[in-house]
Amino acid sequence: MRIMLTGIAALMASSMLVGAASAETLRWARNSDALTLDPHSQNQGTTHNFNHHIYETLLDRDVEGNLQPRLATDWYVKEGDETVWVFELREGVTFHEGQEFTAEDVVFSIERAKSENSNMRQLHADVESATAVDDYTVEFQMAGPSPLYPNNVTNTFIMDAGWSEEHDLQQVQDFGAGEDNYAVRNTNGTGPYVLTERDPDVRSVLTVNENWWGEAPAVTEIIYTPIADDATRVAALLSGEVDLVQDVPVQDIERLAGTQGIKVETGPENRTIYFGYAMDDEPLLSSNVTDENPFANPLVREAMQLAIDRQAIQQIVMRGQSIPTCVNMPPFVSGWTEELDACPAVDLDRARELMAEAGYADGFTVTLDTPNDRYINDEAISQAVVGMLGQIGIDVTLASRPIAQHSPLILNNETDFYLLGWGVPTFDSAYIFNDLVHTKTDEYGTYNIGLYSNPEIDEMIQSLGTMTDLEARDQVVADIWNQVQEDNLFLTVHVQVLAYAMRDNMTLAVHPENQPMITTVSYQ
Repeated sequence: MRIMLTGIAALMASSMLVGAASAETLRWARNSDALTLDPHSQNQGTTHNFNHHIYETLLDRDVEGNLQPRLATDWYVKEGDETVWVFELREGVTFHEGQEFTAEDVVFSIERAKSENSNMRQLHADVESATAVDDYTVEFQMAGPSPLYPNNVTNTFIMDAGWSEEHDLQQVQDFGAGEDNYAVRNTNGTGPYVLTERDPDVRSVLTVNENWWGEAPAVTEIIYTPIADDATRVAALLSGEVDLVQDVPVQDIERLAGTQGIKVETGPENRTIYFGYAMDDEPLLSSNVTDENPFANPLVREAMQLAIDRQAIQQIVMRGQSIPTCVNMPPFVSGWTEELDACPAVDLDRARELMAEAGYADGFTVTLDTPNDRYINDEAISQAVVGMLGQIGIDVTLASRPIAQHSPLILNNETDFYLLGWGVPTFDSAYIFNDLVHTKTDEYGTYNIGLYSNPEIDEMIQSLGTMTDLEARDQVVADIWNQVQEDNLFLTVHVQVLAYAMRDNMTLAVHPENQPMITTVSYQ
């Protein structure tokens, strides 16, 4: 009920602005809010998308996935030393509070992003040091040749070092512990918009940064309203109370596309939706099996793969707006093959046989933790899987929560079975391996919720960061994926398909990372 009331309160607030809104004000609704504004705390898409409007990165990607200059204007391997990356910085940039942007800010931010509480640290695990050569040149000393490192900086935001020190922000927010700091609700970036109002989960307002180095955007004010309830969010668009809905429910796409004054843009996202499970030897927290972990048995995991009807989820739950897959990477990602993508035929009889061979002919109970406001039809997907697993004797209780509660639960490994979505901003398999596959350590495995551990695979994963022979690297990537698939590490369901609905006088292309920049909005 509290979530619904929040959505209604947001609508009431925005309704007062309907008459005043113009082409310069864009009222943007999503199904959830940024988890935090501390730019290095959470490696999460909605959070990054919001923060990209306030903070900036050295590089970013366009809608085709190409690397583009941002705060860095050039980047290259240092002549004579292939273990050093050089980034030349944009001159004349200032932070929102007037401080000059220099190399010292980059050094501070990278070191902060590498620190203990940062969920960005695995992206910079191969960075041994960052040095300001002069005010506009930074050198990254890598642990070895790292030809693909620039792919890793597209979501690492640059903070002002002096402002951060003034507000005791040397340490990143420990989100999982529920800690707070000044950066959670206060910002000072170099980006195109300045935060002027922040009421988490209700409403935030961004106004244009008149001193931004880029081309002045058409939108000069953003009113950002999280509306968790699908029907309420769509109703807000239809009534004229919002101009853009980023998370269009699949059941409403056709209706909205046929509504006068509204248009819908669709496209595949660089994101998979998958289920994970605890894979260590500890008994599950929520099961009637108290002396062992059924998910640690490979026969059980194989049985689950055979029980999931991905085509049915696509057709019934997603109304055709998904791409079924059995590998936890989208086709955008280097390492993807049709063979890895292929799914076994649904075979309930064989699945039941495997359950019996594993010693669970009578099944077992377990709780499935799912978000209900993060991914398209996330709770409905989980409900479908509950029914499918019930057919092979796995009695699943569904526990549904907002993403703000789901995230700390899984990051603290306090779940037996969970739903998660994973995007790949580097377009490279190493990003998946570093976070989801590597044994959980201080530098790797941040989202290895199931505590999978394979020392041989860990060694292979770490080698990818400094391999210069790209053909040999591709083979290592393939070998890792083969092991991941053999172990049934992920119960992957589909690649998510995106839909944005908006006023028909505006244009905003679907972004493969689902991180559209409002600076790219144009009006007819």
